[in-house]
Amino acid sequence: MSRAFLRDDAEGEMPRRNYALPERGDPGYDRAAARALLEAACVNETQLAERATGYYWGEPTLHQFAREVLAEAERDGNDRLEQVARRFLR
Repeated sequence: MSRAFLRDDAEGEMPRRNYALPERGDPGYDRAAARALLEAACVNETQLAERATGYYWGEPTLHQFAREVLAEAERDGNDRLEQVARRFLR
């Protein structure tokens, strides 16, 4: 593959946004991490959110919180967030 298509700096890229995550030991961390992953997916920053949260996309530990976000998205008519939440839960 041509080096023209490789991003040499991609490996060290840091999150572009502040995910407002509490400390890792905080009881609300998993809820905040699930929301961060879902909101990041809405703007195509999943990999950066994974790096920021320490969780991978679809992490079963976060499913209960993803279901909460899904219900909220359905209630609010946020089609994009609903779409990514459903994808997370697959």
